[in-house]
Amino acid sequence: MTLQQLKYVVTVAETGTISEAAQKLYLSQPSLTNAIKELEKEMNITVFDRTNKGISVSKDGAVFLGYARQVLEQANLLEEKYKNMPVRKQQFCVSTQHYSFAVNAFVDLIKEYGGSKYDFSLRETQTYEIISDVAQMKSEIGVLYLNRFNQSVLMKIIKSSDLYFTELFTANPHIFVSAQNPLAKKKSVTMEELRTLPYLSFEQGDHNSFYYSEEIFSTVERSKNIRVRDRATLFNLLIGLNGYTVCSGIIDERLNGKNIVAIPLAKEGEMRIGYIMHKRATPSKLCTFYMEALKKYAKNT
Repeated sequence: MTLQQLKYVVTVAETGTISEAAQKLYLSQPSLTNAIKELEKEMNITVFDRTNKGISVSKDGAVFLGYARQVLEQANLLEEKYKNMPVRKQQFCVSTQHYSFAVNAFVDLIKEYGGSKYDFSLRETQTYEIISDVAQMKSEIGVLYLNRFNQSVLMKIIKSSDLYFTELFTANPHIFVSAQNPLAKKKSVTMEELRTLPYLSFEQGDHNSFYYSEEIFSTVERSKNIRVRDRATLFNLLIGLNGYTVCSGIIDERLNGKNIVAIPLAKEGEMRIGYIMHKRATPSKLCTFYMEALKKYAKNT
C-alpha cells in the first residue's frame, strides 16, 4: 500500500466517478482502476461497490477512507515540516441546507485553516443530495433539519446510509419577508395573513416531495408558489414580489443585508436543526473545527 494509492481512493470518493478522478489526477481511467483494484486486493477490502450506474463507497470503504484521509493529512504535515515542501492545499467539503450560521462556521474554518492554499467547498444543495453527499463521502458533514413530519422518512434514509444525526438546536417556525412588507412590523403572523402572498421555497429536483422540503409546513395548500435553487434568488424575489418563505428564523445581516426580516409564525411546530455524519468515518481536524464552529453559532441562536 502506498500513499499514492490512498490519494487515488480519496480522490475517487470525493469526485464520485473514476473518469473525473482520473482527470483530476492526470491518469488514464484504466491505470486508476487497476491501482484501486491492487489496493483492494492487498488490503482484502472492497472500497467501492461497482454497479451499472457507477461506483459508490462501500460500508467497509467508508471506514477505510476515514483512516486514509488521516494518513494523508499526517504525511503532508511531515513533508512540509521536514522536507521543506511547499504547503499543500487544505481540502474540506460540507453540504447544507440554506442556513446563514452554516456559512458563518465555514468562514471561521477558512480563517483558521485556509492559509495560503486551500480547496474548500460549501454546497448549499437539496436535502436528498446532502444525505447522498455524506453517504458517498463527497462531504464530511451535512447540515439539515428534522421535524415531526419528515423525521420518520429522513431518519430511515439516514440510518440505512450508515449515517447519524446530531441536533444542534431547536427553532420555532418563522417567515422571511421584505423589510418593506406591511407584515414586517408585526410581532407574529398567521397562515391566514399569508394566504394571498407568493410563497417561495427551495426546489428539490427529482426528490421534490413534502418530506424533503427545506421549509416546514410544506403540505399546506398555497395559491401562489415559486420554487428556486439558490438563496440570493429567493431573497430577491421576496423583495421584488412581496412574497414570503417559512424558515428557522436565523438570519445574519452581514450576509443577507437589512432588507429581509424574520417574524415568528403563529403555528405549532418546531425544527430540530443539526448535522449528519458517517458512522464509520473519523472526522478530520477540519471537520472537527467546523462542528465546533456550528455549535458556537447554535448557542447564539
